[in-house]
Amino acid sequence: MKIGGRAQGDPSLPGLLAQAATNGDELVVVHGGGDEVTALQRRLGSEPTFIGGRRVTTEHDMEIVRMVLSGTVNKRLVRQLLDVGLPAIGISGEDGGILTATILEGGALGAVGEPLAADARPIEALLGAGFVPVISPLGRHADTGQGLNINGDDAAAAIAGALRADELLLLADVPGVLDASGVVVPSIAADDVDQLIASGVAKGGMTAKLQASRRALAAGVATVRISDVNALLDPAVGTRLTTAHSTA
Repeated sequence: MKIGGRAQGDPSLPGLLAQAATNGDELVVVHGGGDEVTALQRRLGSEPTFIGGRRVTTEHDMEIVRMVLSGTVNKRLVRQLLDVGLPAIGISGEDGGILTATILEGGALGAVGEPLAADARPIEALLGAGFVPVISPLGRHADTGQGLNINGDDAAAAIAGALRADELLLLADVPGVLDASGVVVPSIAADDVDQLIASGVAKGGMTAKLQASRRALAAGVATVRISDVNALLDPAVGTRLTTAHSTA
């Protein structure tokens, strides 16, 4: 699952994760934290820029991203999970070369990467030892080893694909993809994603979630859902992405 920065603020989240674990599920947590990155950028005198819901990241920004995501946010989540009895271990997508990436959009976004591959072996080793991996979405350039900021949804999709996960949950602060009237769209075919983005129904961060969902399905993930934390215990809530072709 990928837990967005705002969803991490839900006080029920650690307990819900603990309940999900008691159901026999193996959990792998990829997290965001963009709001906290933005807050630190502003404290340090720079204003963040976004293109298509993705953060432009300079080399200086990359130091801030690593500090916040692999440091503050990652260790806070680990502590919260340990407090509810989950044996969490915090790592980064840079650790063990888990996430290998290339520069996204020819460098238009700076030190931002698009995952080329995810190495599941370090994660599987932790799962096999009974731990819950908590992963920050950073990676390494495939050729240079440069650290890259990777959109959390993209990172989660790549990792879920490498693990052949039964389900990828993209947890946000909204109950799913909302139509123009604010009602949750229960199901979206992968081949309708571009149309939803073009029409404006999906924009900003939801654009990245839908694109990542489509990639996860193509990589062999059985099910993808976009929802709030209620999806952890209720398989019926949220927006489900499917590989079915549109009949429209």
